[in-house]
Amino acid sequence: MNRIAIIDSERAHRLERNKFADPYITADGHQRASVALEALRTLWINTGTLCNLTCSHCYIESSPTNDRLVYITAGEVAVFFDEIAAQRMPTELIGFTGGEPFMNPEIDTMLGDALERGFSVLVLTNAMKPMWRHKPALLALKDRYGDALTLRVSIDHHGATIHELERGERSWAPALQGLRWLAENGFKLAVAGRTFTGEAETVMRAGYGRLFAANDIALDAGDPAALVLLPEMDAELDVPEITTACWDLLKVDPSSVMCAHERMVVKRKGAASPVVLPCTLLPYDERFELGRTLAQSAGAVSLNHPHCARFCVLGGGSCSGE
Repeated sequence: MNRIAIIDSERAHRLERNKFADPYITADGHQRASVALEALRTLWINTGTLCNLTCSHCYIESSPTNDRLVYITAGEVAVFFDEIAAQRMPTELIGFTGGEPFMNPEIDTMLGDALERGFSVLVLTNAMKPMWRHKPALLALKDRYGDALTLRVSIDHHGATIHELERGERSWAPALQGLRWLAENGFKLAVAGRTFTGEAETVMRAGYGRLFAANDIALDAGDPAALVLLPEMDAELDVPEITTACWDLLKVDPSSVMCAHERMVVKRKGAASPVVLPCTLLPYDERFELGRTLAQSAGAVSLNHPHCARFCVLGGGSCSGE
């Protein structure tokens, strides 16, 4: 079944309006599940929602014109790095996402700052022309910090046709060109794919394996860290709410959910300062603003959004790939 057929079929089941309304009680009267922050292992920095592409189903609606999340500055990011150091937080990974991170004019400074402080760094990129403008800086960072820097390239499908159905015409060849450049120059790499076609995971991984082999990209498609297959998200489609009883019923450990060990910093258009959110998936819902500091964001997160259910608990997804 192709993606369009899958979407048409799913849209017959719209999300009931009374779901995900109360932060503590589900629509059928049960106690909603929440997740406590066990330790801040990963901090995401949203560099801004501007992107060189307008994908068909981008959960964050990135585009060349969407600046609802504006470019965060290196100085604003450094404040959070300073807080991690001052509070001796056990943060190991700094992730940069967008939009397209390489459109932020201060991305090189931010990457260098994070790496210099001893963090591992993960950058989510489409590896297209915005990244190409940073090739000298990236080579210098790789030479200095080696595998502490990972670039994860978004290749939505192992075939050009379906990839371009999502990302637009003429998006396939430049993405592969960027991926090949990174591989040829010895960067630590990963690829992110999407599961929207309904193909079995074994079929998906085999297809990516053929793609990597054909392009001399030394990635193991069978390794979940090297090829991250992300569940789909659509906040308008029906999905069960997660209650406290679901942990045992689904055999899911709450500590495996992203908000048990991750947070994201964003800067909203017109805002005086950045705010902290539970994760990468909820950039616009102000109900999930946790404060202006990492310390203020340490409380439990109520799973009061369809993405919490579909992507994290039922889909087992993780933006960090862990």
